[in-house]
Order: sequence, then C-alpha cells, then structure tokens
Amino acid sequence: MSRPVLERSDGPLRWALLPHLAREAAEPIARAWLAARLGVEPGELPLQRDARGRPGFGERFSFHDCNWSHSGDRLLVAVGEGVRIGVDLERLRPRPRALELARRFFTAIEADALACVPADARDAAFVRLWCAKEAVLKAHGHGLSFGLDRLEFAAADRAPRLVACDAALGMPADWTLRMFEPEPGYLAALAWRHAASSGG
Repeated sequence: MSRPVLERSDGPLRWALLPHLAREAAEPIARAWLAARLGVEPGELPLQRDARGRPGFGERFSFHDCNWSHSGDRLLVAVGEGVRIGVDLERLRPRPRALELARRFFTAIEADALACVPADARDAAFVRLWCAKEAVLKAHGHGLSFGLDRLEFAAADRAPRLVACDAALGMPADWTLRMFEPEPGYLAALAWRHAASSGG
C-alpha cells in the first residue's frame, strides 16, 4: 500500500492523501487504504459500485461509507461511519475559462460573486466552489450529472457555506463541509451528512 502523504481524522471521517501517478488506476490504491482502515485484506473488502458508479460497501460494512478523488499526482480517499460522504481534490492551475464555466454551470448569484473576486484570486475561488459542489454531489450519489446549479454556496472567503439546495439533497443544515489545502498546490473538500438523512 502507498504510504500516505498525509492522514487525518475529521469528525466521523478518516481521510488520507496518497501518492497517485496519472497512469495508475485509483481504485486499487483506494481499496488498499480502505481495507487497512477496516481491518481486512484488500481482496476481502466488499467494495462495489452502484448503477451510477458510486463506490460503497456490502452488508458487512453497511454502516460505513467511502469516497475518493484524484488530481495531479495525488489521491484523496475517505471513510466514515454512520455518514454519507463525498470528497473532491483539485490541483491548482490556471483556469482562464473560470468565469465562463461559472456562468454556464453555477447559479447566477455564485457567478456574479466570482466575477467580483480580484483576478489574481479568482482561479482559487472557482476551484473552492467547484470542490464544495462536487463533494456534496458525490455524497448524494448522482455526481455532476445532478446539476451544479441545484445547490448554492455563499463563498465566505476560504470557506464556502451551503445556503440553498434542491430538496433531493435535503436541507443545507444537514451538510457538513470541510475545505482545506492538503498540501501546496491542491485544494480539497470533504462533505458529509448523517446516513439517516441521506436520500441517495
């Protein structure tokens, strides 16, 4: 198993940042780390995907949930108990079309707020918002196909806060979001809600 670059606990979640080469498949690396956290061999981990491709566990670990994301040469993987979780990891790089993409995929309020961010900080602000949205949507289970405009964040500097969302996502207060920089050059988001409030 790859040695974690960073490993932490956050509330009901445990997560790690792992080395990941672009030519490698992410799932075997994630599987090895998850198996070690749950005390089984990687081949014994009942990891499966639903019809939308979201990973999860079988009956043996039915109270646990997992998710992962990779970007650049890093893989972010998380596991939690009693929660439904989603993660997103993005490598920071120039994004000359950030405003165009925001106007196309985000809410009008979010796009307008992003337009007011100074140009030299706009790329990072866009990525923070994207990470937050994708983490929640991956936890929900539909991913980006659900629609990035069906949830809205108030971008409070470095910590976006969910303020409105489609009823299928529950209430904004159901969600916990953690934004952080796991290492220089990367932004990450962890999103979770208690499994009892998950609709799927």
